[in-house]
Order: sequence, then C-alpha cells, then structure tokens
Amino acid sequence: MLSKGTPIYSVAWGPDSEKILYTSGKQLIIKPLQPNAKVLQWKAHDGIILKVDWNSVNELILSAGEDCKYKVWDSYGRLLYCSQAHEYPIISVAWALDGELFAVGSFHTLRLCDKTGWSYALEKPNTGSIFNIAWSTDGTQIAGACGNGHVIFAHIVEQRWVWKNFEITLTKRRTMEVRNVLNDAVDLLEFRDRVIKASLNYGHLVVSTSLQCYIFSVKNWNTPLIFDLKEGTVSLILQAERHFLLVDGGGIYLYSYEGRFISSPKFPGMRTDVLNAQTISLSNDTLAVRDKSDEKVIYLFDPLSGKPLGDGKPLSHKTEIMEIALDQKGLTNERKIAFIDKNRDLYITSVKRFGKEQKVIKIGTMVHTVAWNDTCNILCGLQDTCFIIWYYPSAVYVDKDLLSKTLYEKDASEFSKNPQIVSFVGSQVTIRIADGSLIHISISPYPAILHEYANNSKWEDAIRLCRFVKDQTLWACLAAMAVTSKDMNTAEVAYASIGEIDKVQYISSIKDLPSKESRLAHILLFSGNVQDAETVLLQAGLIYQAIQVNINLYNWERALELAVKHKTHVDTVLAYRQKFLDDFGKKETNQRFLQYAEGLEINWDKIKTKIEMEIAKERERAAAAPAVRASLTIQR
Repeated sequence: MLSKGTPIYSVAWGPDSEKILYTSGKQLIIKPLQPNAKVLQWKAHDGIILKVDWNSVNELILSAGEDCKYKVWDSYGRLLYCSQAHEYPIISVAWALDGELFAVGSFHTLRLCDKTGWSYALEKPNTGSIFNIAWSTDGTQIAGACGNGHVIFAHIVEQRWVWKNFEITLTKRRTMEVRNVLNDAVDLLEFRDRVIKASLNYGHLVVSTSLQCYIFSVKNWNTPLIFDLKEGTVSLILQAERHFLLVDGGGIYLYSYEGRFISSPKFPGMRTDVLNAQTISLSNDTLAVRDKSDEKVIYLFDPLSGKPLGDGKPLSHKTEIMEIALDQKGLTNERKIAFIDKNRDLYITSVKRFGKEQKVIKIGTMVHTVAWNDTCNILCGLQDTCFIIWYYPSAVYVDKDLLSKTLYEKDASEFSKNPQIVSFVGSQVTIRIADGSLIHISISPYPAILHEYANNSKWEDAIRLCRFVKDQTLWACLAAMAVTSKDMNTAEVAYASIGEIDKVQYISSIKDLPSKESRLAHILLFSGNVQDAETVLLQAGLIYQAIQVNINLYNWERALELAVKHKTHVDTVLAYRQKFLDDFGKKETNQRFLQYAEGLEINWDKIKTKIEMEIAKERERAAAAPAVRASLTIQR
C-alpha cells in the first residue's frame, strides 16, 4: 500500500498494467509495481491536480488541475500540450478507448479535443460542474456526471474525411454527406445504425457501424457492398489499393473491396485493443504489426493467406519501435518498411526475409512522423524543424552517398510543435499543426514520373525527363534507380550528370568485363553487396575472380580460405599479401598465412601468367555463351 502525506485525487493504470500514475498536490508520480524500480515524479501544474487518465493505445497521459489548465504528457513526463487557462478549474478528463480523442469537463463546460491537445468543439451546457466523464466503448458517445444532479450525453458528429476531390462529413450519427468539390455534387449516405469508424482512400469509402460494414466506390455512391461484422466494435480501419483491414477486440480481419473475407493473421500474445495507425501498416502484399509485449519486434504477414512472410521470423530491432509504415508500390520482393524507434531515428529495411540477415539502414534522425506516397515509393517525414522528402529511399541500398542527393528539405519551424502528417496523396502532403489547422504542401510531380519510367524500364524517357528538368536531385534518383535495375548505360549517364567521375570510370570498367557473371558481380560490389557478388562468381565457376575480389578488398583470410578450399591460386594470395605487408613495412604474424607460406617461393612471372590464363579462359567462356545485350540490362 502506498502512503502519501497529501490527498491523492486521481489514479490511473499504465498501458502495460505494470505501473500506476497518481497525483500528489501539484506533482504527478509514475510508480512501477516492481520492487526497487525507479519512480518518476515531476511538477505538472501550478495548482492541485484533480484528475489524470493514461491511454493504453497511444500511451499518452492527461492531467487537469485547479490552475484551470489541462495538459498532455508522454509516458516519460515530457509536456506535449498545455491548454490556455480556463475560467474555472478543470475537474475531469477522459480518453476515448482508441486514443484519438479526449474530453474535458469543467463548470458549465464540456470540450472535445484531439490527442495532440487542440480543441474540436466546445459546449456550454447548463449543468454545473462536470465531475466525471465516461466514453462508450465504440468512442462515439460521452456521458458526464453533473453537479446539478443530471447525467449529460453527447455524440461525436461533424467528423471529416478527405481524398482527392471528395470531402465526406458525418452530419448526424447515421448520416454522411459526400461532396465532390469539382462539380459541387452532393450525395447523402444513410445508415441503419450509428457510424463508428470510417476511412476514405484508394477510391473507396469503408464505413463500420455497430453491426455492419459498408464499402462504397467513389464512382457509385448508391449501391454499397454490405456485410455483417463478426464481433466487437471496430477500432481501426486501414486501406491498401487492393484490400482493407478491420481491427476489433477479437482480431485483425482483411477483406477485399468486393466484401470477401481474405484472412485473419495472428501471432502469440497479440493484443488488438492497443493497435493504432502508427503500429500497424498494410500494403497490397504485406501486413506489418508491431508487437505490444515486445516493442522491438515487428511481425510480417502475407495478407492473402494470413501466414508469416519468408522464414516466419519477425523483424527485430535493437530499441523499441514507435511507428511503422510500408511502401505501397513496386514488386513484392522489393517491398520496404520504414520505422521510427524510441530515439526518433528513422530506419528502412526489406520485408523479404529468408534466413539471410537483412540490412536495416538508418536514413534519418530526430524524425517525428513519416508517410509513404500512395502512387509511388516516395517517403516524406518531419525531421526536427524540417519537412523532408526522400524521393528514392532505396538509394541507400545501391549507393549510400546518393541518399543525401535525393532529398528535398523545407523549413518546418512555422508548423510549431508536434505537427502530424495526415496524408501523402499524389503530389500533395497534408500536415496538421498544433492548433488543429491543416497545411497543404505541393511537391514536384517529376520524381513520381521518374519512378514510373524506371518501373517500366523506359530509360530513354527517364534521361530525357532529367535533361528537361535539369535538377541534380532527379539525376541522383535516376542513377540509383538504374543501378538497382542493373542498367549501367543509364547509370553512367546519370552519374556523369552529377559529377561523380570516379563512379563513371568504375561503371565503364564493369562494361569491359568479359562475362555477364563478372559484370553482375561487380555491379553488386558497386552497391556494397560483397557476399552476393562472391556467390555469383563461385556459382559461375569463376574461382579466381572470387579470390581476386577479396584480395582487392583486403579480405585476406577469406581469399586464402577460397584458394585453399578450391586448391588454386594459393601462391597468388600469398604473393599479394606479402606485397601488401612490404608496402607498409610490416611482417607476417598470421599463423595461417605463415603455415602456407612455409617453403613456398613467390614467382611473380608465374603468377602473372596464371592470371592471364584465367582472364583468357573467362573470355573464351564468355564468347561461347549466348550474346548478351550491350546495355548490360539484367532482368529483375
């Protein structure tokens, strides 16, 4: 039992049920239930704190006090929002279950707020003080306990959804108004039960009521597809181009836009009650879910079967993951996931995982929120005081030096504190700032066009576009895209246009290699994939070339290992190793090299003859093979 000298007016459980939050005068205190665990305590208000609430989905804390203010905190005690002082003390605050909204009660005052703090609506009912607020489980209704002996009820209306030229408003509990801003046409959608959740994207409106799910096409608002919901209240709707998912207390359910049930993925310890748009992401071929019991883990599923992707192992990170986002376009084996960890570092990695450890690469720091474009794999985010766009994030996999050249940055200090990206549709990004207003940013349409040309291998069109726009960022994107697709002619032109002469020379040397296996291996080396390059050469029987690659990279032990294993060019490895040591005035200390060098005389003339024979042998082999295109384009 806890004992404090001051009255405790309010207490709340933490999201993991392993901590409690309680008040003590002007202080907020988070106490873990484990013995000897560190207690977090901070001064939160200038008056006595009367009410707290802690949401299990977004993990944010609400506090209200006699200083007439309400505040939003994160679970580390950092202030995210502080309201203006009201006329009377704030007596009650309460989160909606999904963590998207909260309500605030005071004398003759009921306020509805967004999770970031700004106010949606203010009502002045003649009820006296509102001492307590309770939300319905579906998050559409509020009940308030009033000082005049009444119970007040309120319903959430006037919610809005926007996609391209359509704006949809929930005008009543069971009625939506659809407005096409191009021709000002208006349609009314009537529902049998009250609307709980809705989502508008990819040409479809998905609406869940207390009993049914409605699927509308933007081409026809009159005949929706309707099916009955399995159980529970829908807490989240996520859409992809080909299908959508519903989350309720019982599980995750995927449906086609024809209303056909597809799958219901599961993993051990899955808790759907704490999922939100930041911890679950959907694309045409992948579903990603962050595990609540271990926030360092992301589970990846095939939406069509509901089974884990690849070898079944989840993606694991070194620190807790805060937000995840899947890209939406391209081939399945190129699908990427971006995620932000607890340190606010942004990482990107491939979702295709078959035993081999995938590269998880950091591409940004101090990133608060990200979103992928709906039509091509362009990523935008808010980074510290900058709005930033990664026009081709996958560039980091082919040439890390190019990533910084494929970025667009804009000062975001005008957005004030904690802005959030609402959507990234076409060439427009919508951002909601701290006061709740929306800001629209238009980006260049040319990178999206370049993505389309690259996806369809229209390299001549891509080069013409870059020459027309005359933008170094676009040329850098084209260079990375061309290397990814193994089209080295285009890559050579693009690298020359951004002044990367050393890389142009290397690409030129690749084109002179005799066999297609050697060319492919050196393209992989160019991208930093040493292991894959070596594998290509070994599978083609080019043992000397695989050894030489390791010699050139000073991977001496691997070079010797290959030479010994294949019983060839041991003397070549030892000769290059000795030359390397002589250049630096060092003596051999590696016992393995000393063992093989014992009694061996290095004859450079003999070694050079052997190397020339290997090169001649490769040329003969390449000449005998079917002719390859001069462009070096290797199909994906």
